[in-house]
Amino acid sequence: MSSAEWEDDDPFEEQRDKIENPMKRLFLAYGRDYLPQVSVGIFASVFARLLDLLPPLMLGIAIDAVFYEDALFSEQIPLVILPDAWLPTGQTEQFWFTIAVIGAAFGIGAGFHWIRNWGFNAFAQNIQHDVRTDTYDKMQRLNMEFFSDKQTGEMMSILSNDVNRLERFLNDGMNSLFRLSVMVVGIGVLLFWINWQLALVALLPVPIIGGFTYLFIKIIQPKYAEVRSSVGKMNSRLENNLGGIQVIKSSNTEPYESDRVDDVSMDYFDANWDAITTRIKFFPALRVLAGIGFVLTFVIGGLWVFQDTPPGPFTGDLSVGMFVVFILYTQRFIWPMAQFGQIINMYQRARASSARIFGLMDEPSRLAEDPDAEDLTVGDGDVVYDDVSFGYDEETIVSDIDFAVEGGETLALVGPTGAGKSTVLKLLLRMYDVDEGSIRIDGQDVRDVTLKSLRRSIGYVGQSSYLFYGTIRENITYGTFEATDEEVREAAEAAEAHEFIKNLPEGYDTMVGERGVKLSGGQRQRVTIARAVLKDPDLLILDEATSDVDTETEMLIQRSLDRLTADRTTFAIAHRLSTIKDADTILVLEGGEIAERGTHDELLDNSGLYAHLWGVQAGEIDELPQEFIDRAQERTARLVEDAESDDD
Repeated sequence: MSSAEWEDDDPFEEQRDKIENPMKRLFLAYGRDYLPQVSVGIFASVFARLLDLLPPLMLGIAIDAVFYEDALFSEQIPLVILPDAWLPTGQTEQFWFTIAVIGAAFGIGAGFHWIRNWGFNAFAQNIQHDVRTDTYDKMQRLNMEFFSDKQTGEMMSILSNDVNRLERFLNDGMNSLFRLSVMVVGIGVLLFWINWQLALVALLPVPIIGGFTYLFIKIIQPKYAEVRSSVGKMNSRLENNLGGIQVIKSSNTEPYESDRVDDVSMDYFDANWDAITTRIKFFPALRVLAGIGFVLTFVIGGLWVFQDTPPGPFTGDLSVGMFVVFILYTQRFIWPMAQFGQIINMYQRARASSARIFGLMDEPSRLAEDPDAEDLTVGDGDVVYDDVSFGYDEETIVSDIDFAVEGGETLALVGPTGAGKSTVLKLLLRMYDVDEGSIRIDGQDVRDVTLKSLRRSIGYVGQSSYLFYGTIRENITYGTFEATDEEVREAAEAAEAHEFIKNLPEGYDTMVGERGVKLSGGQRQRVTIARAVLKDPDLLILDEATSDVDTETEMLIQRSLDRLTADRTTFAIAHRLSTIKDADTILVLEGGEIAERGTHDELLDNSGLYAHLWGVQAGEIDELPQEFIDRAQERTARLVEDAESDDD
C-alpha cells in the first residue's frame, strides 16, 4: 500500500459515522454513576461564583455611601434583602463593614472553589478511567480478524489521546461552563436590577455572539473529526516504524521511512492547522463583539454620570458607584460570553473523540458466546473436525477440513505457506468461528462451551515466543498467577530453561526487557514453553515452535517439547519437517484443503506433496518433478498478489 493510500484509510470511519449523539451517550452510560460528585461540583460552582460577584457590588455601594455620602447602605437597592438593623449608618462603620463583607466573600468563596474543583475532577477522572478500561476490555475481546485489519497505533490513539481529551472537557470544559453560566445569569440579573436601560446597552452584542458561535460550531465540527483521525494514522505509522526499527536499519531505509513519517505528520499538520486557523479567527472576532458592548456601556454610562442627566431616550438617575459596578460587571459579563467559544471548542474536540471511542466499542465481533454456555470438561482429549470451512471478506481460507485425533495422540499440519495451517488451529481456540461444520472436544462443540474454559484447557507455544515486559518469573506464571516458586522452577526445568535462568544476574527476577529483548531467541522460546508446562493444559498447540532457532537450541527445545507432549493431545505446525516426522498423523494442506494424510513413512511412499517438501529440505532439489516446481511458483505468485491486494 502506498503511503498516501495507507493514510487515507480510516479503520473506524464506518463505525464512527454510525454514532449519534456521542456526548449524550457518554453522560447516560458513564455519568450517572458519578452524579453525586458532579452535583457537588455544580452546587459549589454556583455559590463560588455568586460570592465572586459580591466584591464589585460592595465596592460600588461603598463609593456612593462612604466616599460620596450620596446614600446610606440601607437605601441601596441590592441590599434590601438584609434587615436595616444589620447595616451600619456611620461612615467609618460602613467602610469597615464593606471590608468585612469583601474579605468574607473571598474566604468563603475559596472554600467553594476547592469543593467545586474536587467535584468536577472526581467526575472527570472516574469517567475517564471507566471509558478507557471498558474500551480496552471490548477491544481485547474482539476476534483476531479485527486486529489483522487495524493498526496498533490507531487503537493506542483512541485509548490514550481520545480518552484524555474527554477528561479535559469533563473537567475543564464543564467546570468553565457552569462557572460562566452562573456569571452570565447572575450579572445579567444584577445589571437589570441596577439599571435595566443601561443593561440593554450592555447586552446588545449577545444575540450576535450567539449566532456567530452557532456558525463556528457548524464549521469546526468536521475539522476536529479529521484532526482526531489524522492523529490515529500518525500514531500507527510511528508504531509500525518503531516496531520494525531493526528491519529499517538493516535495509538502510531510514531516509524512506523519514519521508513516510514526514507525510503523515504533514497530514496531521494540515488538518490541525485548518482547525487552528478557523479557531483563531473566531475568538478575536468574539472579543471585538464583546468590546463593542463594553465601549457602548462606558460611553453612555459615562455621559449619564458626567452630565448628571440621562442621555438620549434614557431616564432616571445613575450614581457614580453604580456606574462603576456596571463597568466592572459588564466586563465580567462580556468576556465570559466570548469564553463560551472556548468551551464549545473543547466540546467539539471531545465529541470527535467520543465518536471514535464508541466507534471502537461498537465494533461488531463474529464471536458470540452463549450466556448459558457450560465449562468445557476434558476427559480423554479426543478432538474431531467435522467438515469445517471458514473464510472472511468473502474469501474461503479453509474448506472441508475433516479429521479426528484420539486423546494423547499428536497430529501435525504441514504444507506450503498460506495453505491454512494456522487458521485450522485458531478455529480450535475460537479465535474465529467456523462458517460450516463443527469442532468437538470429547463430544462438546467448542461453540457451546465458555471461551474461558476452552482456552484454559489449551496450551499454545508459537514461533514468536512473545514475552511481556517484566521478570522471567512473571512471564512463566502468566495465566497461572497463583503458582508457587517451586512449581515455577519445576516448569522451567521441564522446559530446559532453569540452567540458563539461574545463571542470570537476578535469576528468576531478571527483567526481560520490552518483548524479551534481553534474552536470546532460544531462551525466550524456552520461557514460553515453561509457561505452557506450568499451565498443564489438556491439549497443546505447537505453532512452528522451533522454526527461528539454531540447530543446537532446537535440540534443547525439542527435548522440552517431547516432555510436554507426552500423554497429551497435541497439534503441531511445522515447516521443518524433521520435527514432526514421529507424529501419529500428518495432514498435508494445500490451498486450504487436506491434500494428503498419513504417517511420515506412508506419505513418503505416496511420492506426493509431502514427499516433495521432504526432498526440498533434504537438499534433493534436482530430483523434484517440474510439476511441483511450477505449482510452487504459482503459489508464490498468488501470495504476492494477495499481499498487494490487501495493501490496496
